[in-house]
Amino acid sequence: MASLKIKKGDHVIVLTGRDKGKHGEVIEMLPKENRAIVRGVNVVRRHEKQTAQKQGGIISKEAPIQLSNIALEDPKDGKPTRVGFKVLADGKKVRVAKRSGEVIPETK
Repeated sequence: MASLKIKKGDHVIVLTGRDKGKHGEVIEMLPKENRAIVRGVNVVRRHEKQTAQKQGGIISKEAPIQLSNIALEDPKDGKPTRVGFKVLADGKKVRVAKRSGEVIPETK
């Protein structure tokens, strides 16, 4: 399996679809489906049945979005960028924004 260029905690921009231009943080990655769940993006309303733990009714939640429809936000200017990889002098492999050449900070 190839190394994924977008990770949980990254700030991304939606490129196409209903939410085009929206910014958000990746909450969860679904690598097998090639999708990600982004906070505040692709929000859908679902009819949920009441359970002992949660209230029923119509709730809004984020649905997964295709990875090809989102791009990482450049740390320098906040615009969409592609991601490259670079090995530093100390041998550490880091992600690099192709747009500005900035190293993308690791998220937890």
